[in-house]
Amino acid sequence: MAEVQQATNALQMTRSDFFKLALERALRQRKIIELEIRDAKAYAHNPPRPEEIEEWQDEQEWVSDEFNSI
Repeated sequence: MAEVQQATNALQMTRSDFFKLALERALRQRKIIELEIRDAKAYAHNPPRPEEIEEWQDEQEWVSDEFNSI
């Protein structure tokens, strides 16, 4: 609770608002995790064919020069 108090002081918000925001974000994250698990199960059950992956290989950009200068 001491860390929560420090955070609320630094953010200039009430504990109630802090907990409300934290719970909203946790629930949103839970939904994302559920969707990721669902997708992983689907791909495990029906993995993409190599030609499906190759079709998109050139579309990927793994490194951006924009962030290399940071």
